[in-house]
Amino acid sequence: MVFRFSEHALALQARIKAFIDDEIVPAVPAYDAEVDAARRAGSAFAVPPTIERLKAKARAAGLWNLFLPASEHGAGLTNLEYAPLCELMGRVPIAAEAFNCSAPDTGNMETLVRYASPAIQQRWLAPLLAGEIRSAFAMTEPEVASSDATNITASIVRDGEHYVLNGRKWYISGASDPRCQVLIFMGKSDPDHPERHRRQSMVVVPVATPGVTIVRDMGVFGYDDAPHGHAEVTFEDVRVPLDHMLLGEGRGFEIAQGRLGPGRIHHCMRLIGKAEMALELMCRRTLARTAFGRALAEQGVWRERIAESRMLIDQARLMVFQAAERMDSVGNKAAAGEIAMIKVIAPNMACRVIDWAIQAHGAAGVSQDTALAHAYASARTLRLADGPDEVHRNAIARLELARYRASQ
Repeated sequence: MVFRFSEHALALQARIKAFIDDEIVPAVPAYDAEVDAARRAGSAFAVPPTIERLKAKARAAGLWNLFLPASEHGAGLTNLEYAPLCELMGRVPIAAEAFNCSAPDTGNMETLVRYASPAIQQRWLAPLLAGEIRSAFAMTEPEVASSDATNITASIVRDGEHYVLNGRKWYISGASDPRCQVLIFMGKSDPDHPERHRRQSMVVVPVATPGVTIVRDMGVFGYDDAPHGHAEVTFEDVRVPLDHMLLGEGRGFEIAQGRLGPGRIHHCMRLIGKAEMALELMCRRTLARTAFGRALAEQGVWRERIAESRMLIDQARLMVFQAAERMDSVGNKAAAGEIAMIKVIAPNMACRVIDWAIQAHGAAGVSQDTALAHAYASARTLRLADGPDEVHRNAIARLELARYRASQ
């Protein structure tokens, strides 16, 4: 299969790369210093001025909301055309946000574009598209195995002209950010529906609504990921108007499938960017360091790891391109197998390559002096987020077996 990109898409790749090299990479030390200063002052979850300056520059340059497909709001790129841009952004942790292309806002904006009422779009989508606020997606719960989303226990009960929400959610990415003003909440609106995938609904919830409480910030391998964060949030008798329901009662799973497909492409390509960054650091380190009288790069074990890394990265990229092309040509549902495969392949590949890069750096690899430790934590987390490896492998096997059952 040959993957061809339009002149418009190629031009955007060049512009994104130049902006990252010229504007974002030089700004990373200032951004990190601002986060560290805020943390020392006892307020880690403060907005670093550097990211807002970068956002303003990117928007002025027309490098904004590139994730949205054919739409008045975005660049009109296909999933395949957007994928390489995600890879470029994945090389630098703050790059995606600078272009207003970071999760969970991307998935939430796509959801609001597709399913929200005009009034909700005006109130919440417009400022998200402008990068003025941020959002979160409240689905995962601590009391149940959220790998099976039908397990969720949070409730959505109609009461007159309102829905009343109750539940406890955690690892709600972005909820700790002071700019986070709106959540999309998934809960059970019809727990006794005979179809288990029609029991859930999604509702738009302003963070300032009484009963919404940020309980604590959750760590990820010890990282607080400030100022973004991953919070535990409780919802106690939270009342929202009926028009805050997305698409309709019982259609939460339908929304989730439409939301998660593109998001998995984005996650996987950003992971490929992280792996490319790690491989570059590994190569530079092994060329510069000597052990037992030879440069590390001249020793067989490191040549093998470098070669294996290149093969793993390129294999993963081609698989993600194939999944993106399938989504563009036949739709998310028909591409379910390819999407499931890349969601297993990309995080495992990134974990392996980043781990080898850490090993090449010795103690420095696990320190704050390189980006590798945080990159590993992020990659390892994505073997859980958006469905754990085991769920995706089960789906892949089920699809494969179905081919043979049909012929028996």
